Amino acid sequence: MKKVEKDTCDTFCYDEELVERVQPKMDDVLGVELIFKALSDSTRLKIAYALTLEEELCVCDVANIIRSTNATASHHLRLLRNMGLAKYRKEGKLVFYSLADEHVHQLVNIAMTHAHEK
Repeated sequence: MKKVEKDTCDTFCYDEELVERVQPKMDDVLGVELIFKALSDSTRLKIAYALTLEEELCVCDVANIIRSTNATASHHLRLLRNMGLAKYRKEGKLVFYSLADEHVHQLVNIAMTHAHEK
């Protein structure tokens, strides 16, 4: 019979110095959860991933890539832009989107790599 390991401590104790060193830094995550919330939507994650594959994409291209309407693509792109994850530029009647910076590109690529390691 296989023994099942517990994934909790058998006793309650903690390293006071460690806790005092790390605990004050917990406020550093404020706002970061919004990045993950934006990318937790599968449509927005697909868009962000597509933008790692191409330097920039027109809203019409994004709509076709994710098989949606232009309005739906625009909605998701606008949310990514408002969250600071994407940026846009206009060229005549066309609007092109790209990722905001290399950090967003790396974040999406790292998540994709991690997901495919399993």
